[in-house]
Amino acid sequence: MGGEQLVTVRGGPGIRVRMPGPFGTLTRMCRNIRCLHNFEPATNDDEVREAALQFVRKVSGSTHPSRANAAAFELAIDEIALATRRMLDELVTHAPPKTREAEAVKGRARHEARMEREVRIRTGGGVSASV
Repeated sequence: MGGEQLVTVRGGPGIRVRMPGPFGTLTRMCRNIRCLHNFEPATNDDEVREAALQFVRKVSGSTHPSRANAAAFELAIDEIALATRRMLDELVTHAPPKTREAEAVKGRARHEARMEREVRIRTGGGVSASV
């Protein structure tokens, strides 16, 4: 009940999360689904299918379906990939295309900022020492 419990999140790179109350082990379902629109070179079918897979995993709550559910799982992935491809092909934008490299740099910067905040929270320090 009261107090905190240290919980290991499986599927991640050794992430540990402090959760209040009597929670069990959390399961990290999948990585975030990323934006696929307006990239140069254009998003390929493998990227679309990977996003569909991540979506189905998240919605179903399962990273690997049982044999009994495998057909439904695969059908859902195929249908979502098809709908996603159709949508991406029909979207119109006037914005310049993004590059994966620039988006990766932005993502790494967001990750670093998140980790710095996490360290400050865990260490109770709001002030960083500079040399």
